[in-house]
Amino acid sequence: MCLGIPGKLVETYAQDDLPMGRVEFGGVRKEVCLAYTPEAAVGDYVIVHVGFAISRVDEAEAREIFSYLRQIGEAGAEQEGGGGRG
Repeated sequence: MCLGIPGKLVETYAQDDLPMGRVEFGGVRKEVCLAYTPEAAVGDYVIVHVGFAISRVDEAEAREIFSYLRQIGEAGAEQEGGGGRG
């Protein structure tokens, strides 16, 4: 399964003629390529997949995605807990 994760763009710069940026994911910052989203600006939320920002989203949509990811994590934790298997 492939999954794009939203993060907040906190810095932009050029590297080897490519638009690049640093994106924050819950306190962790990662370098991403902005070639597919050159219009992204500091403060924007972007969807990142394998090191590339593939689209911009507004903050409300990013928060909605964060909520879904938390729900998925909680469901996975419940399944790992045994859930009545025996």
